Amino acid sequence: MKTSLSFPCRIITVSVLSVVLLPACLLGAKPKATLEVLSYNVWYGFTKKPERKADYLRFVKERNPDLVSLQELNGYTPQKLAADAKSWGHDHSVLLKEGGFPTGITSSHPITDVRRTFEGFHHGLMRCQSHGVYFYVIHLHPGHWEIRLKEIDLLLKDLATLPGDAKALMVGDFNTFSPRDKKVYDASEDMVPFFRRLDKRWKSNRNLRNDKLDYRHLQRLENAGLKDLVAVKRKGFLGTFPTKIRPGEDMGPPRRLDYFFASPNLARACLSAACIVNERTGILSDHYPVSASFRLPAD
Repeated sequence: MKTSLSFPCRIITVSVLSVVLLPACLLGAKPKATLEVLSYNVWYGFTKKPERKADYLRFVKERNPDLVSLQELNGYTPQKLAADAKSWGHDHSVLLKEGGFPTGITSSHPITDVRRTFEGFHHGLMRCQSHGVYFYVIHLHPGHWEIRLKEIDLLLKDLATLPGDAKALMVGDFNTFSPRDKKVYDASEDMVPFFRRLDKRWKSNRNLRNDKLDYRHLQRLENAGLKDLVAVKRKGFLGTFPTKIRPGEDMGPPRRLDYFFASPNLARACLSAACIVNERTGILSDHYPVSASFRLPAD
């Protein structure tokens, strides 16, 4: 005998909620349309007058750059640089070395293709990629025109190895003079006398060539097609060295030592470039910082 079991039949309707992820611009937050780059020589890695570092960290955070190029990170380790980077919102950082006068870079985007070169460079050279740009973190020889000239030639040789359409930015402390500033320096009564004193004080120094400032270093970069962004965008001359942090020392007249040199395709996307000279930055380091912004995507 078979027993037939019957069950009530229910029809269940399920409502499916479709979740659509809208672009940030439709949610009220505009996508970032610029790349902001900051360069800073921080003077002996805060081993001198360390009390200034807290305000330096606040300054960088307030500027909210996408990438920071740093020089004179004396006493730094990769972990110490990473901690600084975190304080201004960057998850990525690379230190060139741990001895001497290291350079470093921090970024809001991954840093790739890191290349460290020490042969032929007094402080070493770091080249890397981030935000779709090849960055050269620069700190040339502090006191000898001939060594700096060799470093410039090595830089141009390295630049020639990049892909033809590469966007490149050389940024940092070049320790030399721009032909675009020659009129200012010629008008200074103490510029050449200061370097005479400096070269006499430091016997290994040769800042003057035939008792004159040597402009060939940066002229070679311009001859290669690189653009001095601050000189192109500025309304008037501002020096990046010295500041007010070392009163009483013979530091010489104001001069521009810190630069942004961009490949032509990146230079076309430059929106602004300037030395940040004010009372606050005048006591954060012996160099003033320099910044530049670029339109994204760059042409």
